[in-house]
Order: sequence, then C-alpha cells, then structure tokens
Amino acid sequence: MRSVVLLLIGVHLAYAGTHSLKYFYTAVSGDIDFPEYTAVGLVDDGQFYYFDSNIKKAVPKTEWIRQNEGAAYWDRETQNMIATHQTFKNNIQVAKERFNQSTGVHTWQEMYGCELNDDGTTQGYGQYGYDGADFVSLDKNTLTWTAANPQAVITKHKWEANRAIAEQYKVYLENECIEWLKKYVGYGKDTLERKVSPQVSLLQKDPSSPVTCHATGFYPSGVTITWQKNGQDHDEDVDLGELLPNEDGSFQRMSTLNVGPDEWKKNRFSCVVEHQDKTIRKTEDDIITNFDSVPIAIIVGAVAAVVLVIVIGVVGYLVYQRKKGFKPVSASDDGSNSSART
Repeated sequence: MRSVVLLLIGVHLAYAGTHSLKYFYTAVSGDIDFPEYTAVGLVDDGQFYYFDSNIKKAVPKTEWIRQNEGAAYWDRETQNMIATHQTFKNNIQVAKERFNQSTGVHTWQEMYGCELNDDGTTQGYGQYGYDGADFVSLDKNTLTWTAANPQAVITKHKWEANRAIAEQYKVYLENECIEWLKKYVGYGKDTLERKVSPQVSLLQKDPSSPVTCHATGFYPSGVTITWQKNGQDHDEDVDLGELLPNEDGSFQRMSTLNVGPDEWKKNRFSCVVEHQDKTIRKTEDDIITNFDSVPIAIIVGAVAAVVLVIVIGVVGYLVYQRKKGFKPVSASDDGSNSSART
C-alpha cells in the first residue's frame, strides 16, 4: 500500500469544564486501499459518528447516540455525506490542477467544530487542508478566509466574493453547533462527564534507552505530562506524544525523556502527570526496564489505541496542533454540511 501524508487535524482538546463537538472529513484520490471519503464526528474527542464511501451509511459509534437518535437522523446524515463526498472528489481534482499534479495519492480534508466552556463562553473554528498541509481557514469574526499558499488564494477570493458562505459558517458555529453539542452532552452525560484518573508508568527498554512516561485510562482528555530535574521543571530533550484514544473511550498519552544513563545517575528526574485535581509523580525508582513486564492492561490499551488511530487517522483525527476547522453544516445537526467548492 502506498504511503499517504494526511492532515490529521485536531489535537485541540476538551479540558475540564469544556465540551467540544468536531467533525473531520477526508477524501482520498489515487491508488490506495482506503475509502474515497470518510467522516468522523467527535464529542469531547471521543468518536460518536462515522461514515465512509464504502459502506455508504452514517452509523452511531456510542450507545448514547444510538439510544437517542433514530432512523430519520441517520438517513439524513447518510444523504448529506453522500452529497459531500461528491463535492470533495471535485475539490481534489481542482486542487490537483492548481498544484499541477496528475498522478499520485492526494487528500482533501475539512475540520470544523465548536466548544462550550463552563462559564458559558463559546468558540468555533473551521479549516480545509490539502495533502497534509493548510489550505484555507475561516476567521469568523471578520468573515474572511486565510489562504495558506498561492494555490489557495483563488479559493479565498472566490469565497470572500460570496460573503454568504462565511456568514452561514458563523451562524452555524455560534448557534446550531452549540445547540447540538448541548444536546449530545445531555444524551451522554453519564459517559461524557465522568472523571477517571490515569494509570501512570515509567517504561524503558533497557538501561541505555530513553525513558517514557505513559499515562493511560484517563477521562476527560485534558492531561499535562511534564518532567522535573532535581525538583526543577525540565523541558529539554523531551518528546511529547499525541493524545490517543483507548478502545473503552478513555485516553492515553506518552512523554519521552531522551537523556543517557550518565544523566540519570548524576541527577534526580521525575515525571509529573496532572489530571483534573490529581497529581501523580513517578521517579527513577518506578522505572519498568523490560517491556515484557509491563502490565497486560497497558499493552492491550496501547495496541487498541494504535489500531483505532490508524482508522481515525484516515479520516483526519490526530495531529494538527492548531485550533482551526471549518464549515457550517445545515441546521439539521452536524455533519450535514454541503461543502463549498474550491
């Protein structure tokens, strides 16, 4: 299978007191063993909605949405996604022409969403990407579009000439999106407002390998992992991994400290994990030096998360570390968006 660089938009997380609703759409062209089009909906970074062009059907991914929305909802979403798939196919062709590309694997992606804070304030955002990079993003305050490259300037001018496109986005993001988010949180209150502390381990393959601080099984998703050296904050030689979903709806994250054995001997390092109001500290004494001895629950959780990320990655879930997104869907709900043409 050929490799694909995807715009994995969205590590904009929902932290304590914040609920979020996000949609990720991805179209793929070229010789690749993935659906041409996929769509994922997430509430508080957990997937509740899925569609792809192979199954040609929008389906629930949580019990709380399955129990509260019936056939009419899923039929409507299916028809909306079928229509959006065709628009995305056209947009890929337009983008390929602008970038003077005739062959190869290419992706066209969209992310949009909103957040509701416990103080009542809200945010909304939206963005398109092409081949794993920014294309255009919406500034809903000024009702303008930001072009990330020369090829996107045509789209910027086209959409700004039709001011209704941005106006509809703004209305959706500030109103319908928030109303649907409130409804979804109400549906899944017991699940979405639970609080589970992380299980934290220090993992090391052998004495000369980097040490990884692994936090897993926590909910909600907001977690902070930092390192300290002799009691002082230490951010050098640190690789912070992405937030990953576990199969049970909880989350995991890793942070790796890349220092040699001599540094460990000369200094006192510790990993500090903060989640909600709880702080967990692990020191050198807690290091597990052989992965074979890692508790089976951690291994199973990590493997399940990797599998899930492979699936969600195709639809654009993970790595884009900026708070952006895109397009208004119809007042019907969510992903019922008929995307604009480039």
